[in-house]
Amino acid sequence: MNPVRTLILPVAVALGLLRLDAEPRPLPRSAPESQGVSSEAILDFVNDADRSLDSLHSLMILRHGRVIAEGWWTPYDARTRHELYSLSKSFTSTAVGFAVAEGKLGVDDELTKLFPSELPAEVSSNLRAMRLRDLLCMSAGHGVEIGTGPNAMTTRAFLAHPVPFKPGTRFLYNTPATFMLSAAVQRATGQTALEYLRPRLLDPLGIEDPTWDSNVEGISLGGYGLSVRTEDIAKLGQLYLQKGRWEGRQILPESWVDLATSRQTSNGSNPRSDWEQGYGFQFWRCRNGAFRGDGAFGQFCVVMPAQDAVVVTTAGLKDMQAVLDRVWQHLLPAMKPGRLARNPKAHDALTRRLGSLRLPAVPGEATTPELWKWAGRRFVFPPNEQKLESLVLRDAGPGGLVLELGFDGRTDGVSCTFQEWHPGRVRWGTFPERAVASCGAWTAPDVYEARLCFRETPYTLTLRMKFGDHGVHIEPAFNVFFGATQLPPLTGEMR
Repeated sequence: MNPVRTLILPVAVALGLLRLDAEPRPLPRSAPESQGVSSEAILDFVNDADRSLDSLHSLMILRHGRVIAEGWWTPYDARTRHELYSLSKSFTSTAVGFAVAEGKLGVDDELTKLFPSELPAEVSSNLRAMRLRDLLCMSAGHGVEIGTGPNAMTTRAFLAHPVPFKPGTRFLYNTPATFMLSAAVQRATGQTALEYLRPRLLDPLGIEDPTWDSNVEGISLGGYGLSVRTEDIAKLGQLYLQKGRWEGRQILPESWVDLATSRQTSNGSNPRSDWEQGYGFQFWRCRNGAFRGDGAFGQFCVVMPAQDAVVVTTAGLKDMQAVLDRVWQHLLPAMKPGRLARNPKAHDALTRRLGSLRLPAVPGEATTPELWKWAGRRFVFPPNEQKLESLVLRDAGPGGLVLELGFDGRTDGVSCTFQEWHPGRVRWGTFPERAVASCGAWTAPDVYEARLCFRETPYTLTLRMKFGDHGVHIEPAFNVFFGATQLPPLTGEMR
């Protein structure tokens, strides 16, 4: 019998004790000092991050199970879900943990037996040896990943991919391996990972209205594609900090938490890198005895067992190590074993600072004397990979412009206000229509810069538009991207 199964209590028993129809409750709140943390140290962290990191979108710090600091950089807010990217992997691991506990899967189950109808004509010995455990700890045996797009990641494509190394012997960060974990959950339970997690994790923790993208087979992507709110991430971290207990009930077996968050495979030896401290079951080990789930561009759930703390960020960052460096620099030494003396002045300063966070608007002027030349005129673009067909500039009064962007014969209007973020919805290129907040300014008499923050994602798109007598030249650039952030320029003719 699988030793993991014998260690883990049946989750179904625990689920029977849960009041799944209870109203979801937010995490309790507390002043930092009452939980042994200095408000001044948190303020130092926030100011340092705001000054030197470009940019955080949200922050939540928990100590002893209570939220002691939280803030969102406008136009991000507490109510809007944020795309997690690879932080989704830790939720997938949790789904596997439940399935193992219920006897539906085992960590030593072989993939060839889970997916017999999707196997290639010739099954290599390394593929035959591949187990769920190897996928969980990113040692599937691949030399490179298969494609990670929703159309590329399929069970057949994964199983047909060459396995040059013996599974379990070589670490390779492998998003399609996590997809296969999601596929295994769906194969074993008849439900997508999202559906399966709902009564076991999401409802008990009060995680409402999550979304999880699927591949062409209808399988939750597993390795990315999950969107939840900042507090939802914090709840997952707190559940793992509490060894799977929630509101006095063991909903996720402690033995799974121990396996998932301990070092299962080596991934380097650099003592200064939080990416070379070992890897668990879809959780990274960190310096200072911590562990984390993380996603591209700064989506973090850092769990610090020795300090009984959780630090959560969402972000659009190029340098993810810089966030963790500042956690260790400012927050770690500030966490004391006992209560601190009340410090109303410092706490009030922190509260005011957290309530005034905002991404910077475009610097420049509200208008230009040249606007009459271009307002209301239509600029037409030749076929381009960003799929922009037309642009119309509308004067919306003092300090405001509306950009009418034409895609696929349809026009989306984007209101760009001066020094303020204006909510709306828009498409760009292959991006589907998404919630956006936008602002803009004239940086020269003939140059308008619009900033479009896709506020359910890490992405902000800047459009630098230089107008002339006969057309417009646009230089689009993202803050972060998989690949080049500077997109090909676009030149439109004025009609």
